[in-house]
Amino acid sequence: MSTVKPVLRGNVAILGGGKIGEALLSGLLRETLTPDRLQVVEKYPERAVYLARTYGIEVTDYAEVFAFADTIVLAVKPQDIETLLADIHQYAEPRHIIVSVAAGITTAKLEAGLPAGVAVVRCMPNTPALVDEAITAISPGAHADADHLAVAEALLLAVGQVVHVPESQLDAVTALSGSGPAYFFFLVEAMIDAGILLGLPRALSAQLIVQTAIGSAVMLRDSGEHPVQLREAVTSPGGTTIAAIRELENHGVRAALLSAIEAACLRSRELGRG
Repeated sequence: MSTVKPVLRGNVAILGGGKIGEALLSGLLRETLTPDRLQVVEKYPERAVYLARTYGIEVTDYAEVFAFADTIVLAVKPQDIETLLADIHQYAEPRHIIVSVAAGITTAKLEAGLPAGVAVVRCMPNTPALVDEAITAISPGAHADADHLAVAEALLLAVGQVVHVPESQLDAVTALSGSGPAYFFFLVEAMIDAGILLGLPRALSAQLIVQTAIGSAVMLRDSGEHPVQLREAVTSPGGTTIAAIRELENHGVRAALLSAIEAACLRSRELGRG
């Protein structure tokens, strides 16, 4: 995991101004770039106006951004990748670095839709990028070297942490951390509902659970202890916690999580195959 932020040189363009695109845009402007070094392409006019007004950047077209930028971020939905590649093929050159955050789309598929020799780095961030707490895994394509990876790392460090993995592991990363925030939100939602069932006001139940989640995450990050050790420290013999854990095990919660994450991994592979 990176601890020193590499320097991001040259200009950057983001193709797609949705949530992840905007998170990267916002993080780069806070941490790394000035508005004159960043451009965006966004197909929805209202969204384009919002981005330009909010961030003071130019929202333009493919021809202009490929002439302007050294690094191009593909921040569109996986199902839109083929159309995007067809649209940008005529503008991409070997001098460009293509950084993709599209889930499930392999570097081989991206390279097949681009001119020969264009460097591609595949990345899998997650939605905590919106609050600069993402974890992003990055993998190089056939033409990407250490310098290209350093550029991608510099981009993604603006919104959180970065790890390097072989591309063969990226579908698993997508299932685990890419989709991971949804699992936590689902669990928190259920726990808040449990508090309401037990007679607590919704606002109080939410406050209790959200702060418990934050505190537990900090303990996991900072204590150096295994999750089992931390769980056992809360689980007294014959107490309330072990009674609850017995019910979780009786209802197959652990097995359900394993199956859910495996299903997400398989879906990521399906997206990659088109």
